Amino acid sequence: MNYAKTAMLLAVLTALFMGIGYLIGGTGGALIAFFIALAMNLFSYWKSDKMVLRMHNAVEAHEENAPEFFAIVRGLAEAADLPMPAVYLIKNPQPNAFATGRNPENAAVAATTGLLEALEPEEVAGVMAHELAHIQNRDTLTMTMTATIAGAISMIANFGLFFGGNRNNNGIGIFGVIIAAIVAPLAAAMVQMAISRTREYAADKRGAEICDNPMWLASALGKMARGVSRFENVTAERNPASAHMFIINPLSGARMDNLFSTHPDTENRIAALQAMDQDWNATYDTADQTQTRRSGRPPDTGPWG
Repeated sequence: MNYAKTAMLLAVLTALFMGIGYLIGGTGGALIAFFIALAMNLFSYWKSDKMVLRMHNAVEAHEENAPEFFAIVRGLAEAADLPMPAVYLIKNPQPNAFATGRNPENAAVAATTGLLEALEPEEVAGVMAHELAHIQNRDTLTMTMTATIAGAISMIANFGLFFGGNRNNNGIGIFGVIIAAIVAPLAAAMVQMAISRTREYAADKRGAEICDNPMWLASALGKMARGVSRFENVTAERNPASAHMFIINPLSGARMDNLFSTHPDTENRIAALQAMDQDWNATYDTADQTQTRRSGRPPDTGPWG
């Protein structure tokens, strides 16, 4: 259950937060860190989605400033029987997207301008269907809250480095600062490892069902993987704890995928979608329905049409 997973992850992150506080400031530092973590947990439940959107300078999209993109999301939300999420654009050349929000009634999807420029409308639909699948599967609460708390861990570590730790704590503070400086950059990796990679495969599968064509997302993933390697996402590099929220790993350190990233290998994801498409086609051929998809729509009809 995602709520249980969220509680467990937050407990681990809170303990790590307090541990860093103790190493930097002793018992007093741990106590202060506990209250900060408690406040962050409560705040992140209600406001972490807004924090992540602001972090990436997302601007709300609507029918006037992004009519086709807005229509794609609206059509997909209707197909998935989901409330219409808030829609955002991020001015960034890297083709990428993410979803956020504590539940389907308070959700948002965001795409970069690079994604809209690099992909065909059908491919954009495949990507946004994947993000709506995260919302429907209630992955976004876990994804967004852990990103916020992991960011706070890095913040308190940097705070300790700036002030040099508690030198009156029998030397522990000085060593604590050094340890924190090593642990904090790994906090984002721990968050990524804590959230199972299987959720990406599940969102790929459900997204293909929502948009009714696995190859739309398969094609999009290939283009996005190439685009990510060409364009650096500076904001994501500065806030690596939010990297697991994106459909494609936005970090230039993606070569560590096999060890740390929650994102499965893109080629494996594409292969799974291709196999899904072949299974569907075999089903249609057997039923002599080669001109229709599961929903009965013609294959060339977009979810917004």
